[in-house]
Amino acid sequence: MNKMYAWIVSSVFISLLITVNCISFNIQPNTQKCLKEELQGNVPVVGEFEVSEQPGQKIDYIVTDSKGHILAQRQDVSKGKFSFNTETYDMYEICFISHVPQHQKGITQLVTVTTKHGVETKNYETLGEAANLKPMERELKRLEDLSNSIVQDFAFMRKREEEMRDTNESTNNRVLYFSIFSIFILLGLAVWQVLYLRRYFKAKKLIE
Repeated sequence: MNKMYAWIVSSVFISLLITVNCISFNIQPNTQKCLKEELQGNVPVVGEFEVSEQPGQKIDYIVTDSKGHILAQRQDVSKGKFSFNTETYDMYEICFISHVPQHQKGITQLVTVTTKHGVETKNYETLGEAANLKPMERELKRLEDLSNSIVQDFAFMRKREEEMRDTNESTNNRVLYFSIFSIFILLGLAVWQVLYLRRYFKAKKLIE
């Protein structure tokens, strides 16, 4: 009984960590809006979108990374799906672009986007049927994948934290060395100025 209770609690906890990004926004005529997210490399991403239709108006969408590489693109969409795999850790963005003819008065359109990535993209019902898994085994497989994904995310976060700490330490050392160098430069300039003024005053016979 205690094991079953612990399994239920862990299942609920892991399920709470699953995030399905769903957002709705209005897009003005002849403008564009983008959704951005940082993702690790080799992560599958799937999404669905729906655009409120307005006669004569068109909406295009394009998915790119920070280098401008196009991962998915379609023109004149109303609803549909998209999918792509991330190549490296990067900032990815999904942009929706409105096009309205010049002779037509544009109307604001509503865009709804739902995205999933990583383990969230897997269909465990299909996988369970292919592997002849029972419902409990299928759920355990899903929780195992989720646990591995969470562990990988924490490992990645720790790696990023270590890199940031190393960068901070390196920056602090450079600032320290630069400060010491600046102090020696200032001391040298002060000594040179004193000696120069002393020679100048001696030349003018103001001091002996």
